[in-house]
Amino acid sequence: MLDRIYMQMQAMQVLQRSQDVTADNLANINTPGFKGNKLFYRMMTENMNGTEIRRAVPMSQVNLDQGILEPTGNEFDVAINGKGFFKVMDGEQEMLTRDGRFSLNSDGFLVNNNGAKVMGDSGPIQLSDLFQKNNENGGPNRLEISKNGSILINGNPLDKLQIVTVDDPAILERQGSTYFTVKDEIELSDDGVGMVMQGYFEKGNVQPLAEMVDMMRNMQMFESQQRAMKTTDGMLGQATSRLGRL
Repeated sequence: MLDRIYMQMQAMQVLQRSQDVTADNLANINTPGFKGNKLFYRMMTENMNGTEIRRAVPMSQVNLDQGILEPTGNEFDVAINGKGFFKVMDGEQEMLTRDGRFSLNSDGFLVNNNGAKVMGDSGPIQLSDLFQKNNENGGPNRLEISKNGSILINGNPLDKLQIVTVDDPAILERQGSTYFTVKDEIELSDDGVGMVMQGYFEKGNVQPLAEMVDMMRNMQMFESQQRAMKTTDGMLGQATSRLGRL
């Protein structure tokens, strides 16, 4: 009977973990570039009082499904249609992100909303020429970001957005709502990256209806396990009481 209580407790812990993942996904529905977590289970074997017990251990992994691309008309906003992550330098650490809502800081560096510098093939991307009101021909300066990430000012190549891909989402370590890191840079590649879309940003890839359904199902199953545990506890109490009379 103690084994039964243990299994019911394990089931409730799994459901709580699933609920935590679902709640985090729902909290970031409106976070640009957010990639939700998806839960899966791995079977593990453990020894309990000399008996081997197999149980499902909840694991989470980043869901890299494409989010909807929303047009903004802002020349500094960029989105990736397909695989890949932008590289940014936040302080002393390089981060990966899908949030391409960029702007220029006072020094002319291309930065994200956190002030992290956007990385190009030559390092942090600097577009200080755009501070000039007119180009050499007297016309307005024009920023163009091509579909392969090349950056041009007035048609002249300046740099290229550094975009990388990962083959295995399991290596991504979440840092906040829109940042990721990897332990080993060798896991990153520039092969098979998607198209860069200037004037767009990517919305989060969370499906609200599916997450709400999961949340309701988790609650129902959790309550069912609670009732089962109370029943088992009551049966154990009765058995203990009877043994005490003997």
